Amino acid sequence: MEKIELKDAFAEFKNQKNIDRATMMGVLEDVFRTQITKTYGSADNFDIIVNVDKGDCEIYWNREVVEEVEDPNTQIALEELEDDDYEIGETFAQKIELKDFGRRGILNIRQNLQGRIMDIEKANLYNKYVGKIGEIFTGEVYQTWAKEVLILDEDGNELRLPKHEQIPGEHFKKNDTVRAIIKSVEMKNNTTPYIVLSRTTPEFLEKLFEQEVPEIYDGLITIKKVVRVPGERAKVAVESYDERIDPIGACIGVKGSRIIGIVRELRNENIDVLQWTNNTQLLIQRALNPAKISSIILGGEEDKIKVYMLPDEVKKGIGKGGCNIRLAGMLVGKEIEVWRELPDDEDMEEEDVLLSEFDDVIEGWIIEKLQGIGCDTAKSVLALSAEDIAKRADLEDETVAEILDILRAEFEDDEE
Repeated sequence: MEKIELKDAFAEFKNQKNIDRATMMGVLEDVFRTQITKTYGSADNFDIIVNVDKGDCEIYWNREVVEEVEDPNTQIALEELEDDDYEIGETFAQKIELKDFGRRGILNIRQNLQGRIMDIEKANLYNKYVGKIGEIFTGEVYQTWAKEVLILDEDGNELRLPKHEQIPGEHFKKNDTVRAIIKSVEMKNNTTPYIVLSRTTPEFLEKLFEQEVPEIYDGLITIKKVVRVPGERAKVAVESYDERIDPIGACIGVKGSRIIGIVRELRNENIDVLQWTNNTQLLIQRALNPAKISSIILGGEEDKIKVYMLPDEVKKGIGKGGCNIRLAGMLVGKEIEVWRELPDDEDMEEEDVLLSEFDDVIEGWIIEKLQGIGCDTAKSVLALSAEDIAKRADLEDETVAEILDILRAEFEDDEE
C-alpha cells in the first residue's frame, strides 16, 4: 500500500508543467535523503537511485565491514553477514526497502514531496507573471466580492482585480471577460503569488492604444505621455518622426473607428489625443483646447503656471470638476492655475472686485482655493452655484455660504 501511495505521489510530481528532469531528480533525491537523515541519523553513506518513470527508487546503505563495530551507521560486523565473500575493510551495500522507513516515514516522504511540488508550482507561477508586468491580460471572472474581483487564467490560476484598480462605476459578474494590465506580482508569507491587475493605470490605456493602432505597435508613432482620471477623462500625447503620418488622425481612425473601441473598454472615458511638443506653453495650449488662452506665465511662486483666459473661456479650460485643468497640469508636470483676464475697460473693472481685496474678511487659504478653480473676482464666484463651489474648491457648505454672503454684501453696499 505504501509503495502504491508513493508511486501516485511520483506521478503527480512528474505531471507538473515546466519542471525539467534534472530538477525533478534532484528534488526527489533530496526528499529521500531528508527522511534517511531523520531515520538513520545521517545520509552521507547512502546511495539513492530514483526511477521517475516507474515511480520507484532504490536506496543502498553502504557500511564498512569490521570485526568490532564502533559506529553502527557506518560499520557492520563481519559475523553479521550471511555472505562469506566479504572481507574486513570491504564495503557492504545493503538495500533499504520503503517499508523499512515505517508507515509514518513513508507519509513524511509523501507530504514532503507534495510540499516541494507546491513550492515549484508557486515559483513557476511567479516567474510566469513577473515577466509579464505591464502587459495586458484577458481572463474570465470567477467570483466577485465587495473589495475585489477574482479572475482565472487558462490554467486556473487566480488573479485579483481590487476595487481601487477598477474604473469607478463598473460592475462585473461571473463569467464576464475582463481585460486589464498586470500591475504587480508579490509573494506573501510563502503563499501562492498574489497577482494584481489594474484598469485604472495610464499604462493600461497606453497598451490599449498599442493594440488598436498598428502605427504605435510598429513604432511609427510614439506615445510620449498618458494621464488619466479613470472613468472621466484622459489625455494622450503622441508624436511621429515621419512627417507623412498624422499621429492624431492615426490614433483616432476614420470617423473614430480606432478610438471608439478604447472608449467603450474604459466605460466611455473621454480621451483627448494631442500632439506632443517640448514647448511647455504650446503643450498647455493644446492640452486646454478648445479653451482659448490669453497668456501664460511660467514659474513664479511655488513653480506654478498661471494661465489667463477671458471669463467665457474659463469654464471650458477648467472642465467638469476641474478635471481638464488637473490633467493638463499632470501632462506638463506642474500645477496650473487659471486666472480670469480682467477687461481693460475701467467701468467694467469698477463693476467687479478682485478676491484679493477681501483678504481682511476671507482667509487666505480659501481665496487660494477659489483662485485655483478660476475664480479670482467676486462676480466670478457669485456666478457659480454654492454646490458647484463646494465640490470644485473642496470647501464645506457652511464656508461657501459665508463667502457668498460677504461677496453679495459688497455689491449691495455699492448699490446703496
